Amino acid sequence: MTNVSIQNLTKVYPGADTPALDRLSLEIASGELTALLGPSGCGKTTTMKMIAGLLDPTSGDVRFNDRSILREKPESRGVVMVFQNYLLFPYMSVADNVGFGLKMRKVDPDEIKRRVGEMLDLVKLPDLGDRKPSALSGGQQQRVALARALIVEPEVLLLDEPLSNLDAHLRFEMRDLIRTLQQEMGITTIFVTHDQEEAVVLADRVALILDGQMKQYDQADAFYKRPIDEATARFFGGHNFIPGTSQDGKFASALGPLGLPDGAMTGAGKLTFRPENVCIGHTRGDQNNLTATLDDIIYLGTQTRLKIRIGDTAVEAVVNPNDVESYSIGDQVPIHLPVGTLWVIS
Repeated sequence: MTNVSIQNLTKVYPGADTPALDRLSLEIASGELTALLGPSGCGKTTTMKMIAGLLDPTSGDVRFNDRSILREKPESRGVVMVFQNYLLFPYMSVADNVGFGLKMRKVDPDEIKRRVGEMLDLVKLPDLGDRKPSALSGGQQQRVALARALIVEPEVLLLDEPLSNLDAHLRFEMRDLIRTLQQEMGITTIFVTHDQEEAVVLADRVALILDGQMKQYDQADAFYKRPIDEATARFFGGHNFIPGTSQDGKFASALGPLGLPDGAMTGAGKLTFRPENVCIGHTRGDQNNLTATLDDIIYLGTQTRLKIRIGDTAVEAVVNPNDVESYSIGDQVPIHLPVGTLWVIS
């Protein structure tokens, strides 16, 4: 079991004006699955390559169980990395691909055959050991790459955009498989993704990296309920940001006084609440009840997005389509903003 400690990890590429990664620090518990989330170019893959030993950091440290690994060769670190493009050996069979790492370790051939069979069963490819990678679908190739990584029982498993090349229906299937195998084997796992839904579904904790700096490292629900700033909230689909002042459990703004949950910051800031938390068509209790004008109705299939106006303030809401069938543009509608769904950011 391996704890991973990333300490002020920094990478400045030659000729660059700013770091690709700037003082990233993370503590990843043994057996935990952590997502490095962010847009292209934010530094997440650079981080993974430095952990794997494919890049040298400019400064900082990476420690496994309190031992620095930076002076160790990549093959000695106990790290296996699964790349976005699988990188299977095309001339080898599936079974030989999966057993390659054991063969390099000079494991007995009969033991390799047994363990390869077990691993192919685990990734639900029990009858495909004799095929070449070219005869497999993209999802099957990803399973083979995962089996090849897991069979050597690494201290740390690194997954670089593991689902980005798969069709939507295969992504759901592979997400479940990756999470199941990781939990069963208890391997500390770090995966890179730009997809917040993927990060939320798979990870125990998420590290959001923007412009080379970590914005927030937290459990998935915190990014929706308690984002650290506007950039973080927007990355996770936030739309509503109302300037005002928080004091004594109330937020004063153009919307009027609104009740806040315990723990909300005090002073000037922005009130944020997610579109799906705006309750349309009814009021509750004696606070946070408002009247809005319906400016637009945008049908999205399983959801309907509403653009509403409270006084002169524009707000977005997302609701079940059945809840607004009787509404028309221009209608005055009652709304409620639940106290527990409001948050104030600086």
